[in-house]
Amino acid sequence: MNLQLINPLAFIDLETTGINISTDRIVEIAIVKILQDGTKQVKRKLINPQIPIPKTASDVHGITDEMVKDAPTFKQVSNEIKQFLNGCDLAGYNSNRFDIPMLIEEFLRAGLEYSTDNIKTLDVQKIFHMMEQRTLSAAYKFYCNKQLDGAHSAEIDATATFEILEAQLQRYPQIGNTVQSIVKFTGEDDIVDFARRFIKQDGIEIFNFGKHKGKTVAQVLKEEPQYYDWMMKGDFSMNTKQKLTEILNRTLLKKG
Repeated sequence: MNLQLINPLAFIDLETTGINISTDRIVEIAIVKILQDGTKQVKRKLINPQIPIPKTASDVHGITDEMVKDAPTFKQVSNEIKQFLNGCDLAGYNSNRFDIPMLIEEFLRAGLEYSTDNIKTLDVQKIFHMMEQRTLSAAYKFYCNKQLDGAHSAEIDATATFEILEAQLQRYPQIGNTVQSIVKFTGEDDIVDFARRFIKQDGIEIFNFGKHKGKTVAQVLKEEPQYYDWMMKGDFSMNTKQKLTEILNRTLLKKG
């Protein structure tokens, strides 16, 4: 194995009812966990989303309402999944923009807090797009010279993503071979919330949208406290609201 790991690295792939992190739900989760010695552990589950699966989604991943009607809900398996991910850095394909934020949102809906504060989140698509600009199937063909049979099966996609990362390490020595070096290379270590409403600049959280874009979050909360209430009532993800509250609490502690 080319990859050198300090922590286990969990490759996550989700199939869902749609792409809206706030309103859609997971219907399948696959986690391919790579241990420091290269050993692979796999956990895959069908999930009852408790909402209808649109035909447009079923046409992509092949999972129907009938297939998940007797499956557990996410809340029923959330502790098991959280324990499986305990101590792991996280990885996937487009995972920092979709799979990981969706998973965190589901944890929060289930009443579980899953903090990524001390976790590295490595998005293999980010490397690919910086270097080549292709899809997952094309990436698999390009880097591994294989056809991706069974695309949109969560376990197949997650395993293929690990193989692509291994090939990327050989092709691009400049990215290093640790999760830390790769995340630094892709610029993903400045993420505060996965919706990217806030980012870090010189280690300080700043707004990345709207009228306060570029301003420090703490300063805006001090000068315009009603902005916190507006965001908490708005159509923002639970993860964004969670991070905003953490920053507010730190700001209030500093005041005290």
